[in-house]
Amino acid sequence: MRVFVTGASGFIGSAIVQELIETGHQVVGLARSESSAQALLHAGAEVVRGSLEDLDSLKKGAAEADGVIHTAFIHDFSQYLAAAETDKRAIEAIGSVLMGSNRPFIVTGGILGLRTDGNLTTEADASSGFPRASEVAALSLTEKGVNVSVIRLPPSVHDAGDQGFIPFIIQTARRTGVSAYVGEGTNRWPAVHRRDAAQLYRLILEKGKGSRRYNAIGDEGIPLRQIAEVIGNELNLPVVSITPEEASSHFDWMSRFITYDNPASAEQTKMELGWNPTHLGLLEDLQLGHYFNK
Repeated sequence: MRVFVTGASGFIGSAIVQELIETGHQVVGLARSESSAQALLHAGAEVVRGSLEDLDSLKKGAAEADGVIHTAFIHDFSQYLAAAETDKRAIEAIGSVLMGSNRPFIVTGGILGLRTDGNLTTEADASSGFPRASEVAALSLTEKGVNVSVIRLPPSVHDAGDQGFIPFIIQTARRTGVSAYVGEGTNRWPAVHRRDAAQLYRLILEKGKGSRRYNAIGDEGIPLRQIAEVIGNELNLPVVSITPEEASSHFDWMSRFITYDNPASAEQTKMELGWNPTHLGLLEDLQLGHYFNK
């Protein structure tokens, strides 16, 4: 298939591009900068120059493809609502080109915060659409004849090159001199290795059914205390518990997420698509040391 990928030069997108090319697909990647374009060309992909705000470039890429994978998102937590609205408009623009064609459209959403009661998040749990509208915007397109599915990523998609939540927690430990967790640290985060996630995107593209939610989960739920202990050991820092009141100043913008107890399952996804994560779990990946190289 000829596949248009947004966010193609990013941390997750670049792994998807590699996975697709290695399994015989053609890739056209959206590139905002010359360096991104060169990285895509070097990987063996074609390039469409544009951005999430340039809806014409999104429509062009989608119109010339057999399928679309949307991973791009503006990760600016100080302007999160604006980023979510940009994402919503991008999804709608791509969807407008795919109506009635049966070409697969895979949109990226998130797991964190879908449930906060400690119960296992499954594919049956729907997003409210706030603050990130990706899932709701995507699945609403099914009413317009778009063959769209949502892949939901956990808070940690890990591998060398990660610039997400875990690196921020490590930076916070370095800055404050302690590796902290909140309360007893028994709240759990799910995780998945980047290469396992990339394989799942491909399987959804090839075998997925429209109007579905798929969960990209390797580790169902890792207690935050265990993450803090590995970080403390790697950095030779004390591991400490802080109160919920102290979390705001200690973790800054991360404080709203750090206490979520949000284990998640991918059993339905695995059964439907035959997906079987085989790469390292998050704690094992952290112990390789690459997260701590400066």
